[in-house]
Amino acid sequence: MSDTDEVFTGSISEIYDTFLVPLIFETYAADMARRVAGQEPRDVLETAAGTGVVTRALAPLLGDEARYTVTDLNPSMLDRAASRQGADRRLVWRTADALSLPFADRSFDAVCCQFGVMFFPDKVRGYAEALRVLKPGGQFVFSVWDKIEENEFAHLVTEVVGAVFPDDPPLFLARTPHGCHDTGVISEELAAAGFGDVEISTITAESRAPSPRHPAIAYCQGTPLRNEIEARDAALLENVTDRAAEAIAAKHGAEAVSGRIRAHVIVATA
Repeated sequence: MSDTDEVFTGSISEIYDTFLVPLIFETYAADMARRVAGQEPRDVLETAAGTGVVTRALAPLLGDEARYTVTDLNPSMLDRAASRQGADRRLVWRTADALSLPFADRSFDAVCCQFGVMFFPDKVRGYAEALRVLKPGGQFVFSVWDKIEENEFAHLVTEVVGAVFPDDPPLFLARTPHGCHDTGVISEELAAAGFGDVEISTITAESRAPSPRHPAIAYCQGTPLRNEIEARDAALLENVTDRAAEAIAAKHGAEAVSGRIRAHVIVATA
């Protein structure tokens, strides 16, 4: 993983929340919220919460006495999440590293992490931290994207950006968001972290947008792919975004568009 893969600063967090969250995250957030709430947990921890799409889906499903701690490594993302959430005495917002959680052993009934573990530089350590803070019988619910070829807009954007920079193609999307798709490896790493009971489901959905430019902006400007493009030639950011929009329009149509997305949802029990 590149040093820039975790950098969601400046306008990236706002564009991410405005364009990428409704494009690919909301459907899976609703599914994760149902899975976690179904445990009827009292103490919940969310790691790598981003701009709070799971938080907004899960908080209304929790009991009045629940305590929901929402964390992320990037303060700008967490600030955005908190600003979008109404006042709720059950919620605690805290900047925290999922690989070194500032919580006591056996503190939570459930830990959830939507599309965050791909960014963990040491996944076994991250899984072990989730296990450490879980109470016996508690569940760690997390999701990862399937390989990039199964996620149409991300794959197409990566091809376009690679054609613009053929000598040094920006591979953030393939390397990190879609770089943790092997369910066999995930199971092995969870076992190495100490989990013994693991269930994995693969869920295919549709990514929908009002225009081809929407997903082009989402991926080119609302993710750390932007950092890679600007590192090569900042003046080309808009041109690359335009070319991505044109490629999406050529394949999916010039008006409202939809494309396949696929992810794995993992439930590991302490």
